[in-house]
Amino acid sequence: MGVSLKDVALLAGVSIKTVSNVVNNYPHVTPAMRDRVQRAIDELGYRPNLTARHLRKGRTGIIALAVPELGNPYFAELAGAVIDAAARHDYTVLLDHTAGLREKEVLVCQGFRAHVIDGLILSPIELEAADLLGRRSDDGPLVLLGEREYEAPYDHIAIDNVAAARTAVRHLAALGRRRIAFIGARRELARRPAHLRLRGWREELTAAGLPCDEELVAATDGYGRWDGAAAMTALLDRGAEPDAVFAYNDLMALGAMRALVERGLRVPGDVSVVGFDDIEEGRFSATALTTVSPDKQAIARLAVERVVARLTGTPQMHAERIQPGYTLVTRESTARRD
Repeated sequence: MGVSLKDVALLAGVSIKTVSNVVNNYPHVTPAMRDRVQRAIDELGYRPNLTARHLRKGRTGIIALAVPELGNPYFAELAGAVIDAAARHDYTVLLDHTAGLREKEVLVCQGFRAHVIDGLILSPIELEAADLLGRRSDDGPLVLLGEREYEAPYDHIAIDNVAAARTAVRHLAALGRRRIAFIGARRELARRPAHLRLRGWREELTAAGLPCDEELVAATDGYGRWDGAAAMTALLDRGAEPDAVFAYNDLMALGAMRALVERGLRVPGDVSVVGFDDIEEGRFSATALTTVSPDKQAIARLAVERVVARLTGTPQMHAERIQPGYTLVTRESTARRD
């Protein structure tokens, strides 16, 4: 038999209600009484039954996080941050993988698991605004992550991709780089993050008085290491000769650096490279990667807080577009040209 509230109350010499108030961190308990109950809890090794607590409130105690790529280190690191943030609110996270497919994103967002989750944090790729508007009021709270923009009444958390891209390109221009390539462009859906980062690339080059040479833009089908290597190889094969590269993400930047080395070019001596996401792998590559680092901890914390706030019925809480911060982390892959 596990230790119960009654056992703690008997040892502490207080009522079960008082123990419950301490366990649930209610404010109207004196410090002396809280300390007395806590000593009893510690002595008996009491652990609250979170499942029962949530069920009493008509909830499951589970928040779902749906991401497009489980194999992408950025989403793995973000998921870890969400799990930690949810635990601070006594919630468990159910991880879902959509593969960036619209039909799976629709299933997730329109409540096919509403009976097992209390709320959803979703990072969509193909989802359309009409899909969001099709959600029922009883599908539970939804928080969107990422840079797709929607005219829909849901909280949306995303960094300013245009400004972040401009920061990366500004860094390269300040190093004297003049032929700055962008790899990872996409041809469709102009509001995707790749297009926002490409827009930032163009805006900063223009502000720096540098030409926006479309020969230095490489489109890709995916966002992995092989895509980065293939895009870099294509640029070199057509004689683009960049002296710097801004990649859509760190995985592509790492692939691009491999292609450059295989062509006998030095990073950063001949070509400086900047990525995006600040994944752990980039810190331990042979040439540590300069990158735009989104505040993943803040993204996770804000997403969980918005879900929990809506579950607890915070009054007058309007849907918000929230922009966490980011920083440029300078490492070995960028320097002035030799």
